[in-house]
Amino acid sequence: MSESVQAEVLMSFVVTEELSFRIPVELGYEASDPFAVRLTFHLPGDAPVSWSFGRELLLDGLNVPSGEGDVHIAPTGPGEVSDVTLRLQVSGEHALFRSSAPPLVAFLDRTDRLVPLGQESVGGAPADSLDAVLGRILAEENAG
Repeated sequence: MSESVQAEVLMSFVVTEELSFRIPVELGYEASDPFAVRLTFHLPGDAPVSWSFGRELLLDGLNVPSGEGDVHIAPTGPGEVSDVTLRLQVSGEHALFRSSAPPLVAFLDRTDRLVPLGQESVGGAPADSLDAVLGRILAEENAG
């Protein structure tokens, strides 16, 4: 069974109310990091830019305005299947993207089949996970 979910969607990069252009955005989810989703934006002329944030934030933002801090996600209108805006902010600068909701819903559905919401524990009991992570860190330090 695959331990990740990948998808690509086209989003509009909104420069101004009058100017926007479509860009490919890779969506990624790893069972090893079950609370997070990763979006990689491919802007023309720039290196790809990746953002990671909570899977639940993306899910919540499909229905109601959600997010605090650097990531805000909101539906553009009432109804179950509207477009969604993603506002990403760093140091006062922001970027606004608009996406159709159905591809995001399909992606989240696939992540839920891999790791159901509410069952995100990583690799058994929390103490076991912590022991495994600490063991890997110590092994890397001793090898280097």
